[in-house]
Amino acid sequence: MRDRKLLIVKTGSAEPALRTRRGDFEDWIRDGMQAVTGETRVVNVREGGVLPEPESVRGVVVTGSTAFVSERESWSTQTEDWLRPVVAAGVPVLGICYGHQLLAQALGGRVGPNPRGREMGTVRVDLGEAVRARDPLLGRLPKIASVQATHVESVLCVPEAATRLGFNAADDNHALRYGPRAWGVQFHPEFDADVMRVYLEQRSDVLRSEGFDPARMARTIRDSSEGSALLRRFGEIVRG
Repeated sequence: MRDRKLLIVKTGSAEPALRTRRGDFEDWIRDGMQAVTGETRVVNVREGGVLPEPESVRGVVVTGSTAFVSERESWSTQTEDWLRPVVAAGVPVLGICYGHQLLAQALGGRVGPNPRGREMGTVRVDLGEAVRARDPLLGRLPKIASVQATHVESVLCVPEAATRLGFNAADDNHALRYGPRAWGVQFHPEFDADVMRVYLEQRSDVLRSEGFDPARMARTIRDSSEGSALLRRFGEIVRG
């Protein structure tokens, strides 16, 4: 039991400009969870990494990605199949952005382009349901949380057994609980304002083509403590 590791299922990588300066998704997730050296293992499923037996892991985080869940690439559907017994076994699971959507699809939900369009920047998510329910992961966060987000797809239909814990005007399903110890969040708790600004800059041409004003969006980006608090709490759940 003691040698089981937290598994980070890597479905994508950060922008190259960030990787050289700040590291990658798994580094930010480790830092947020305050994971010690040797406590985690990374499997890059997008590059053919093989996932271990579900009973061999202590907890799971599924990262974000530039891929689209709705395209159902082979590595993605294989990860879906692997996630079902992991959730059923009660292993703590956290899906982030793509990982959140992948969990939903694996458990019977539907993912596709968000009919309300792209969401990007520092956003506010209503976590009132999580707070009222004293959810083990999200219940300690403020009722209105300030977090970083960037996505064009969303969970459009939630799995029958899922519970909605967070939403905003751009996405009805920003935070879901899929089981006693399985959660997904559409936002990025591992991002800070610096990371968000780089993503905004890298996507400025696309944003302008969609009618957004990247300069105005950049002025609204703010750091907050909610994302790091969520990761820290998930680390406690895994260790506990």
